[in-house]
Amino acid sequence: MRNGIITIMRKELARFFGDKRLVVSILLPGVLVYVMYSFMGSAMGSNFGVDEDYTPTVQAVNLPASMEALLPQTGFSIVTGTDVTAAKESVTAQDLDLLLVFPDGFDQTVAAYQTSSGTAAPNVELYYNSASTNSTYTYQTITALLDAYEASMVNKFDVNAGNEGYDLATREDSMGSLFAMLMPMLLMTFLYSGCAAVAPESIAGEKERGTIATMLITPIRRGDIALGKILALGIISTISAAASAIGTILAMPKLMGAAAEGMSTDIYGVTDYLLLAAVIFSTVLVLVTLISILSAFAKTIKEAQTYAMPVMLLSMGLGLSGMFGGGASQDLWAYCIPLYNSVQCMTGVFSFSILPMGVALTVAVNAVVTLLGVFVLAKMFNSEKIIFAR
Repeated sequence: MRNGIITIMRKELARFFGDKRLVVSILLPGVLVYVMYSFMGSAMGSNFGVDEDYTPTVQAVNLPASMEALLPQTGFSIVTGTDVTAAKESVTAQDLDLLLVFPDGFDQTVAAYQTSSGTAAPNVELYYNSASTNSTYTYQTITALLDAYEASMVNKFDVNAGNEGYDLATREDSMGSLFAMLMPMLLMTFLYSGCAAVAPESIAGEKERGTIATMLITPIRRGDIALGKILALGIISTISAAASAIGTILAMPKLMGAAAEGMSTDIYGVTDYLLLAAVIFSTVLVLVTLISILSAFAKTIKEAQTYAMPVMLLSMGLGLSGMFGGGASQDLWAYCIPLYNSVQCMTGVFSFSILPMGVALTVAVNAVVTLLGVFVLAKMFNSEKIIFAR
């Protein structure tokens, strides 16, 4: 790396870390996020529904005559089978929404059962996968139907007696599903916030203070100045985003309440975190580059922040797209679109559907976009009309 780039990086990092207020400003959001999300946990609920055109599939074992007319009222696809073990594996793999197991001779046993006998009532078993929205919805619908039928028969049978062992979701699926829905949106928001907190001050701030002229008359090449600033701002912005992300991860169990019981980031390995770090840093460089270019047009920090608003809306909108689609895209073209590719990679890491070639392509595309941005910013530094505009 050329000396000019290193010099600019040192200057930017020294200016930032030499000001305690600026350091606190990037670390404080992480603390506030943790506190806020912890308090939000008790009021947070799941609002994710099933697609209107989706038809859940239920496999019934020992389906009694009394249920042959009742279950189709749900509109679900009801199939019969006898292999309980294979069906459970299908529910775990999310290929089957619900396994419904009736005791053999259910109708006769229920008819003969006396609630006053003191013996256990016939038990209907419903196996589902809480990591799947479709499976959870199917489970809740069938449970409500059976509960109503049970009440009409004066409680002559039970549904999932004991309530243990019927959720077939693996720990990885449950945690990965929760993280995959929330973290891409939150990370993109944090990344933008970190970039927006430092980039306008570095360029528009120097124009506002009049110190940028001193920098530009040094023998350092304009391209080195642009690249040095972007790399330094990228490091600072990554620290800011990391602080907020850590606060969110620590608060996630409280944020999700009972749905996140036992949640831990131990389900992700070192490789997952390394891939995520590479994606995050390349994304930060793109965001810093975009905001820096917009800031170069501005006369003041406030004006630069206004110009950056479209980037904020774009980041948040793309982050929301990670909540839909059922995992990361397996099409390489999706990883050629800057910022959108980052969301796909984040979704892939958290949902265990990562596409390694997609990550490599994302980092490469983001690097190319950053270099193009550095070239544009260097050209802007050469324009007195832009840099010295009042």
